[in-house]
Amino acid sequence: MALDEALMDSTDSTIILRIYGWNPSCVSIGYFQSINDINLKKCQQERVDVVRRMTGGGAVFHESELTYSIITKKYSQNILESYKLICNVITSALKKLGIDGQFIPLNDIVVNGKKVCGNAQTRKKNTLLQQGTILLKVNAEKMFSLLNVPQEKIADKEISDVKERVMGINRKFDEVADSLKQSACEIFNSGLYDSQLTKEEMELSEKLSLEKYSSEKWNFRR
Repeated sequence: MALDEALMDSTDSTIILRIYGWNPSCVSIGYFQSINDINLKKCQQERVDVVRRMTGGGAVFHESELTYSIITKKYSQNILESYKLICNVITSALKKLGIDGQFIPLNDIVVNGKKVCGNAQTRKKNTLLQQGTILLKVNAEKMFSLLNVPQEKIADKEISDVKERVMGINRKFDEVADSLKQSACEIFNSGLYDSQLTKEEMELSEKLSLEKYSSEKWNFRR
């Protein structure tokens, strides 16, 4: 989370695609979300980290997945259009893997009616950050033992058991990453090159990690 914010603060006109995983497992919560939406006691028992994101949306359990961040200064001011553009990268990547994914506004991607990818945004200093997760495998029992899902959220979607909402795409991390890179080049009509963190980006990331994302003041702010 700290690295995404550091990159957001330092980027120029270059579009940044960051692809990563999580070790140890973690629950991230949205910027506006209550910490009460997390089963903190269970997270502690399972040694699962908890961190608040800059981006909105609900709680996400990060374990067997590919997580991406896209940072850009070139985006539509229309929130739906900006989601649609970046989520097109995901659906295109899934198609390359033989998976028919559909973008469901505002920020979900589903396969056969089940969610495989959730996405969230923030905008700061004329820069957009979109973070998203592509589920590779799902341990539904563990996931929903860590999250306190409101009953009304289940009822809204007419689903009796929230565990039936999600599924993994059953692909390897590296093949999904390669497909995502190819699709990003096509959608943004751009080349792709590996970039190392600058000294300034690394220092800012470490500072934010220590002073912000590790602090109770940030993580328990709501």
